[in-house]
Amino acid sequence: MPAISGNEYIKRIDGLQHDVWVDGKKIVGPISQHLAYKGAMKSKARLYDKQLHSDYLSHMTFPSPLTGNRVGLSYLEPKSIEDLSKRRNMIQTWAKDTSGMMGRTPDYMNTALMTLAAASSILKEQDAFYAKNLIQFFETAREQDLSFTHSFINPQVNRSSAYQESSSEPIAAKIVKETSEGIVIKGARLLATEGGMTDEVIVLPSKNIPSGEKEYAFSCSIPSNSSGLKFIGRSSFYGSESAFDHPLSSRFDEMDTILVFDNVLVPWDRVFIYNNVQIAQKMFQLSSFIPHTLHQVICRQIVKTEFLIGTAQLLITSLNISEYNHIQEKISDMIMGLETLKSLLFRAENEATIDMWGTTTPNRDPLFVAVNLFTKLYPQWTQMLQRIGASGMIALPTENDFECVEIKEDLSQYLQTSTLNARERTKLFRLAWDLTMSNFGSRQTLYEQYFFGDPERLHSNLYFGYNRDQYMEQVRQFLNRTN
Repeated sequence: MPAISGNEYIKRIDGLQHDVWVDGKKIVGPISQHLAYKGAMKSKARLYDKQLHSDYLSHMTFPSPLTGNRVGLSYLEPKSIEDLSKRRNMIQTWAKDTSGMMGRTPDYMNTALMTLAAASSILKEQDAFYAKNLIQFFETAREQDLSFTHSFINPQVNRSSAYQESSSEPIAAKIVKETSEGIVIKGARLLATEGGMTDEVIVLPSKNIPSGEKEYAFSCSIPSNSSGLKFIGRSSFYGSESAFDHPLSSRFDEMDTILVFDNVLVPWDRVFIYNNVQIAQKMFQLSSFIPHTLHQVICRQIVKTEFLIGTAQLLITSLNISEYNHIQEKISDMIMGLETLKSLLFRAENEATIDMWGTTTPNRDPLFVAVNLFTKLYPQWTQMLQRIGASGMIALPTENDFECVEIKEDLSQYLQTSTLNARERTKLFRLAWDLTMSNFGSRQTLYEQYFFGDPERLHSNLYFGYNRDQYMEQVRQFLNRTN
């Protein structure tokens, strides 16, 4: 099966009948019709449809090296800077369809899986069997256009640098048994975004593996309806089906879930890393996983920044406040941030090199700078929108209010601006509210701050990973000058 349509995606996920719980109740029936999933799954289906549309097919897909069928371009292992540019165009085409609000569109994990498969020979150090598993699974994912959630975060029982558990029963997911059929996993993982609306769950090694406890060092992929696998969702931020009242949350609320493994059997052909801390670390250190996933993230975040600037400027225009210096400063700050992100992405692509696996890989230094910068700027930008909208962001009527005969004339008279009628003005301000102040908007702000990990760890990665030797040598030479 080549690249799929939106209808095929919906039909496939509904057919899996995952074990998903939201608000203390198990979801029964088609998950695509449940309010907690309906909007996001419909939006995701639009993405699949777009890749097959005649206007986009040529730059959203490529011929499979196995079958010649058109498959998703996010599975393409880049072999040139031109390929990186193709990937950027594909990523941003999808991102624009969601205004950058969905962080786990299919291209994110497809990219991650591509990088791991490209470096699969690392796994031969434990056994060639595991490398073969990863390559075959990657090919299956590409040919069937599978969708993924993933997790590598342990429950927050102990966040010290040396994670230890004292519970008699596992808390963090780990291998508890080995059988002739495969390994058995018990415990939990946190924050599987889109859990319940994907074909598969990829379990990656935690960054915080307990010292000497190799049973935590594993990686695999399993169908989302595997026996014993449970998804426990947070409260839904799906405000209502009204795109007027909740323009973003009605479409783009990606459910975040806790993964519970109750003695889940993982067949051996689905195991990629098994009881090997060293291999687990090498897969992330030596593969191009980090630079390529960062590349996807920054591509999306640029689109999201453009959307924020557009929203901010529409607010300013509607209120006719562009003459004020502090307003000009706010938008100028956002523009500087956007252009900086674009420049960093441009440099990363144009300074790409071929890694030891033959994959053309963007320069990670500017990408690390970009992701660190965005975690700082995004909360500032949402606050700027709040300050531009001010009290107008609070007393916002609903779509039903404008349909009410008794009050709609009052709203039309008192909520108009010099450039917009009351309904248009309210629709715009509700967008700004959903972007910055609703449950959905608050989640977006926190999500972007921690999207690629703890911000403090990101700073450390940049500090220790950025080579400054040549700069120090310049200073030493200067200090040794005699004239």
